[in-house]
Amino acid sequence: MKQSYLVLSRKDNWVRPYFKKYKKLLALVLFLGFLTFFCGSALMFTSGFLISKSATQPWNVLAVYVPIVLTRAFGIGRPAFRYAERLGSHNWVLKMTSDIRLKLYQSLETRATRAKEEFQSGDILGILAEDIEHIQNLYLRTIFPTLIGLLLYVFIVVAFGAFSLPFALLILLLLGILIVFLPLASVAVNQGRSYRRKAKRHVLYNELTDSVLGVGDWQYSGRYEDFLDHYSQSLKAVRQEEASLNRSKRIQGTIVQFVFGWIVVAIYIWVGSYFYQTNQDNLNWIAAFVLATFPLMDAFGPISQGVAELPMYEDSTRRLHQLPIPSDKPEKSVSEEVLAKLTGKIDVKDLSFTYSNQTLPIFTEFDLTIHPGETVAILGKSGTGKTTLAKLLRGDLLPSKGEITLDGLSLEHLEPSMSKVIGVLNQAPHLFNTSLYNNVQLGNLNASEEEVMRAISQAGLDPVIAKLADGVQTLVEEGGKRFSGGEQQRIALARILLQDTPIVIIDEPTIGLDPITEKSLLETVFKELEGKTVIWITHHLLSIEHADRVVFLEKGQVKMDGTPEELSMRDKHYQALLALDYV
Repeated sequence: MKQSYLVLSRKDNWVRPYFKKYKKLLALVLFLGFLTFFCGSALMFTSGFLISKSATQPWNVLAVYVPIVLTRAFGIGRPAFRYAERLGSHNWVLKMTSDIRLKLYQSLETRATRAKEEFQSGDILGILAEDIEHIQNLYLRTIFPTLIGLLLYVFIVVAFGAFSLPFALLILLLLGILIVFLPLASVAVNQGRSYRRKAKRHVLYNELTDSVLGVGDWQYSGRYEDFLDHYSQSLKAVRQEEASLNRSKRIQGTIVQFVFGWIVVAIYIWVGSYFYQTNQDNLNWIAAFVLATFPLMDAFGPISQGVAELPMYEDSTRRLHQLPIPSDKPEKSVSEEVLAKLTGKIDVKDLSFTYSNQTLPIFTEFDLTIHPGETVAILGKSGTGKTTLAKLLRGDLLPSKGEITLDGLSLEHLEPSMSKVIGVLNQAPHLFNTSLYNNVQLGNLNASEEEVMRAISQAGLDPVIAKLADGVQTLVEEGGKRFSGGEQQRIALARILLQDTPIVIIDEPTIGLDPITEKSLLETVFKELEGKTVIWITHHLLSIEHADRVVFLEKGQVKMDGTPEELSMRDKHYQALLALDYV
């Protein structure tokens, strides 16, 4: 059984804290909202009295001077307070959603690559595009209107109570239908529909992102129409739920209009009888009271529809609560002086790791030491943990047991500064749709133009740039498609060189390249990374002469470990692998 929104809100640490953080602005928004509707109702009240009083042809204009002034004052006050309330409420909401987005990014950043494994791209897109928008609307369409409506509710009942207690109780009942009964009934009726629509929208996000990421394969397989049909069916299911909710909203709106009509009739009858009994000259007040009722429709009407959307807010809040909560405590980190002295020594001790969705461990009591300035080639069959080891070294994955230290420092201390410690050249480096120069400068935004150009030159990009009309200012286009695979890797290498970290992980960067391009790229890579600790993850032994040491993984353990020369002389398994690659 699902928790109610009220129960969930007591444990909320994503939305509720901002009530306290911005409480002064919240109080101001509610006060301005109350004044907006008060001025609107008072404007109609004084206008109604002024019209009725003027129709009696008073002998002196001073008899209607006060309502004239009040009409002008309330006429100016209503849009002024409305504008100020809108500015305040949207300012409040934008501050709150900005904080939530920052908290979301920090939450995902604490898991880095782990977040990609635990959440589909569609889930993250759903949170960013829909859940945070729902939280934003929670305030603009539910909380603010409801609180302002309750303030007016109390004020109106008390005001009528000053004239007649029985009539005040009748207004208490009729307005209670709009503010309490109808919203609760709407939640009960539409809760299931709201959950179904939201669930189907999240399925749509996941299917769409998954299909778009693989749209090339849909097209190459000749099933592009199937992709469109499949997406259309999912979209149709969402629209059916939305149509059902819209019908319910129309019925709800009709009921609100009906109840409000009875309120107007009740006030008309009461005002007429009340003032007729006291003094017939006071019948001018009938138009004042009746007309003052109509602006209140704008205050009470949206409440039921806003409260009816609580199930969506509840589900959005629950999804946010499934994310890791970033710690408010300052992260442990090392000083710049310590970072500058790192030599690049890596120690892996008693390491065990198992993916959460698997039962078999990748590593069990695994040990490995990599010395400063050493180039180590990590080989092994697919699934033996080569890339997993790289992620563990980067801190993107946490070991189930054991520890990893860099120069004796734990990854926990180094994690906030990991980009200054380890650089990564992977299979598919992402190049942004900006200039080649800007893509390289991402490695170090504080680097001078001279340093950027030196890194570009070291990466062997000078012949490429010489052929470009705009040189280093040439746009690489989305995903770097302006350049070949080898050129993209060289741009990524220039970024790594500019980053200038003591440790570099090379994760099979030559996959998909022809042998000549592969050899040329690797020669450049190892030449420019000389002196750094390099972990080279590779699937074959071509160009293995660049490695100082070869480590072969099998079943979570080191099966072979030695220099290329040593292994080629004494290890039959290595000799067989070497023969396969150099046939």
